[in-house]
Amino acid sequence: MNSISKPTLHPAADFAHVEHWVFDLDNTLYPPECDLFAQIDVKMCDFIMRALDVDAVEAKRVQKDFYVEHGTTLAGLMAVHGIEPSRFLAHVHDIDVSVVAPDEALGRAIASLPGRKIIFTNGSVTHAKNVVGQLGIAHVFDGIYDIVSTGYKPKPMREAYERFVRESEIAPDRAAMFEDIPRNLEIPHHLGMKTIWVRPAGEGGTERYQRLSHEGGDAAHVHHATDDLRAFLERLVF
Repeated sequence: MNSISKPTLHPAADFAHVEHWVFDLDNTLYPPECDLFAQIDVKMCDFIMRALDVDAVEAKRVQKDFYVEHGTTLAGLMAVHGIEPSRFLAHVHDIDVSVVAPDEALGRAIASLPGRKIIFTNGSVTHAKNVVGQLGIAHVFDGIYDIVSTGYKPKPMREAYERFVRESEIAPDRAAMFEDIPRNLEIPHHLGMKTIWVRPAGEGGTERYQRLSHEGGDAAHVHHATDDLRAFLERLVF
């Protein structure tokens, strides 16, 4: 993967105004090498096969096409087939998170930030709780906002962020957002947030993920980048 010349160092003054710290969950709070999406991918395919009565090849096609056309596979299943979202989320997030290593040091770094610490994910609250519980950092967060809270509108749709802002009552101009997918930082930038791309350090995840996690990393809406979230946060001194 080509490197992106985005600053990894930062003046603390860039974040002196921040009162709301917003973190994506998957591949942001833990490394892509854990590859939880490989498990979720299998679960999605299984759900589609059963729900639509199709074989594995067709289920995979539906899964990928809906992701591209609707933003998430779930959004496509809801729009085209009227699938009940709670059934889907419960099934695909019933995975083994033990592959995620506890990270108490990350928890301390997040806890030291002044103000509210929030998770904003395209997954479910249940999935988020399972992951941060495994990381051992659940206690540092003040709230979790998921795909349900946005009316099943996924990032990077603008409506997802607008709903998140309303639900969480954050002030975008006093917020910072951490994400592993650069395109998911474009709307936060336009809303006034400070944006940080948590750049994957390795080659974990699918080829599609590797592409998405690097495309746009050099864009103006990405203010900072780091391949070590904990170290980045520890360099912030208030």
